[in-house]
Parts: sequence; C-alpha cells; structure tokens
Amino acid sequence: MGAGPAGLYAADILLSQVPGARIDVIEALPSPFGLIRYGVAPDHPRIRSIVDSLHQILDRGAIRFLGNVTVGSDVTAAELKQRYDVILLATGALQDAAWDVEGGDLPGSFGAADFVAWYDSHPDYPQIWPLEAQSVAVIGNGNVALDVVRVLARRPEELALTDIPEHVRLAFEASAVRDIHVFGRRGPAQAKFSPLELRELGQVPGVQILLEDRDFELDDADHAAIGANGRLRQVVKTMEQWRSGRREGGERRIHLHFHWRPERVEGDGSVTGLTVRRTAPDGRGGVADTDELRTFAVGAVYRAVGYFGSPVEGFPFDADAGVVPNRAGRVLGPGRDVAPGLYATGWIKRGPVGLIGSTKSDALETVAGIVEDLPALAAAPDRAPESLEELLSARGVPVVTWDGWLAIDAAEVARGAAQGRQRAKLATRQEMTDVALGRSPVSL
Repeated sequence: MGAGPAGLYAADILLSQVPGARIDVIEALPSPFGLIRYGVAPDHPRIRSIVDSLHQILDRGAIRFLGNVTVGSDVTAAELKQRYDVILLATGALQDAAWDVEGGDLPGSFGAADFVAWYDSHPDYPQIWPLEAQSVAVIGNGNVALDVVRVLARRPEELALTDIPEHVRLAFEASAVRDIHVFGRRGPAQAKFSPLELRELGQVPGVQILLEDRDFELDDADHAAIGANGRLRQVVKTMEQWRSGRREGGERRIHLHFHWRPERVEGDGSVTGLTVRRTAPDGRGGVADTDELRTFAVGAVYRAVGYFGSPVEGFPFDADAGVVPNRAGRVLGPGRDVAPGLYATGWIKRGPVGLIGSTKSDALETVAGIVEDLPALAAAPDRAPESLEELLSARGVPVVTWDGWLAIDAAEVARGAAQGRQRAKLATRQEMTDVALGRSPVSL
C-alpha cells in the first residue's frame, strides 16, 4: 500500500527478485508518486524528475496500479489479507509532528506539511489559504523550512511557471508577505539545511537575506563540527558569504535567526506575535536556555518541525513513534511477535528521515525479508487478488487504474500547454476521477 517512492522501489525490487510475482500497488489518492508529487516544492523540477523513474516502474505493465482506494473504508485489512500472500505498508508520514508550544494552536499557526499539501494541490486539502500577514515566522532549520521560506518569498510570476493550479497562483498573487523570520533553536553549526537547497534560497530574485552577527560567534565545539562535516562546512560558508555581502534591497526580506527557541505564540483569537528565548552554546555542540526573551510581531507562524506517520485501519501502529512497529521491515503484532505476511518500508517503517537513497536501501532490506519468508507464505491457500477489483466495483469505488492515471497526466500536460507551461495540476479528487474514468474532458 502506497505508490510513493518507498512503495514503488520496493515493488520493483521484489519483481526483479521474484520474476512473475503478481504485485498490486494500492494507493489512497487517484495519482501515484506520493510526496514527490504532493510534498516537494513546485519550483524544484530537479527533485520532481524522480517522477520519471517512478513512472517507468509502473508503465512497464508488470505491476498493477489501483488508485483512489482507501484501506479501511473502501476495503478492509481482513479483505486484503484474504487476497494477498504479502502486504507491504509504504504509506509514508504525511502529518505534521506535534508542537507543544503555548498558543501553538491559535488560528494563523500552521503546520508546514499542511501548507506544502495546499500549494502542491493535494486533492484532500482545502483550496483556500490565508496569506494576509505581512510578517511571518517559520520554525525549523531543515529543508522543509527552506521550501516554505522560498515559496513564500518567490514572486508570483515565478510560481505561475510551475505546475500549481489556478487557485494557488491567485493566492500567491495576492500574498501580503514581505518579511519572513526563520528561527532555529541551535546555531549555524547545527543547521540541517542541505548546501544546494540553501544556495537556492540565495538565488531567489528580489529577496534580501539578513543575519545577525552574534549568531556567528562560534565556540570550539562548533568549529570542530564544521571541520568534521563537509555538508555543514558548505552551509556555514554560504551563510558567512551572505553575512559579509550584506545584500541590500529586495521586495521581500528573509531574516535567519539562530539560537532562538519558541517560547509561546502570542495572540487573542489569532496570531499576533512570537516570543522566543535566547539559547547559548553549551560547549558540547548543544545549547542551553538563557534569560533573554524577545517578541517578534508576526501575523502567522509556520512550524517545520518534522512529519509524523498515520495509522492504516486494521494494521499495527505505534502511536507514540508514528511508525508501524517492525523488525527490519517485518511488522510486529501484539506482544512484539512478527505478524506473518505483513511488512513495512519507507517513512512508515523508520520515521521521516533520509532522502531517496535511504528509501532505496530501506526497500532492499524489507524485500530481503519478504523473499526469505515467501516459501512459507506462499504455502497458504490460493489467493485471488483479481477479485479485489470486483469487490471495489460492487461497492461503487471509482478505482483509478494506470490507464486512468495516464489520462489524468495527459489532461494536466494539455492544460499546462494551454497556459504556456509544462503542466497544470488537476486540483480536486472529483476532477481527477472524472478524467480517469472518461466521464468528462478537462477544461483548459
């Protein structure tokens, strides 16, 4: 279950090791590709090119795609177990992690995952997003925070060239955002940015990047960390160049603040500010709180503090860790015993860490367990996976097959061409399924 990189890489590897295996990829959305389609910023075509390799995996026709199918409501876990020898959970981590800060639940305090899903036009998210605040705060020092900052800072005409649909384009065109304050609890020497993503931030036209000199008063532990880590060395070098360059002008300003920990979100009915507490290096690569507090007047707060997995009805789930409990990909049931025939891969297996390379190696580990267990699992009574479509049809579920997705894909490309760009996404589940099932042509 799950047609993102984790699920598709695992399916492809399994097919290469068990030629002739019957593999169905069941996806809750009408489209494949998971977070590559709905979790990557629209101005990142380099990352989105991964879609081409994932497309090839399904386009060969040896793996069946069944989209727009929700496990739990459309089909139960028990019904899947009756039909398949092996069930592999690759459902990812789609929710924002919890953020236990006073006032963090005020209107105007948003999770980055929700914001990304909106601007990527996830069909299950509202089409309206408030961008009325002139000054906003972004919490986090990782690549998701950079995506949020970069998209907020871009000129509307730049975003209009991406695959965003019309309602997202219009929202950014009306955006009031002018100042973006980015807060990290630790210092520049502990930032989790990737060098390339950070440099891309500096290439956004019409933006001034501001840093505070005292944030770069590094201690011996900071210097040791920078000296031992090439990625970190590049990150700090880039920020030092910005600091010495003092880039002036720009329609929008990005303020990078280090050594500030969110204390509370201010507001009465909606966000009006963010109070942060100063931290200081502790000499061991960590930080300690100080007595210094500062309040920034902001009208919105975006927290990029991590993702969290969601349970799939009928399957084991660790609600504290946000993952499926497992041992090297073998799912663990009650009593921590291995649940025969159940496996997990990707972020739902290990948590939301690691990039595409980690996803592939993770899939290799899980598939190795499946192949090892397969002789015992295949000894079970014959399954009938083909009967799943019959069951879903009888329940009136509008299943999107691979041909259906190709119809959606062609419609998005056609709509984009009519607007002078490569693609324009279909925005709603209804629109996507109508096109997939040939019920209506797409409007250009």
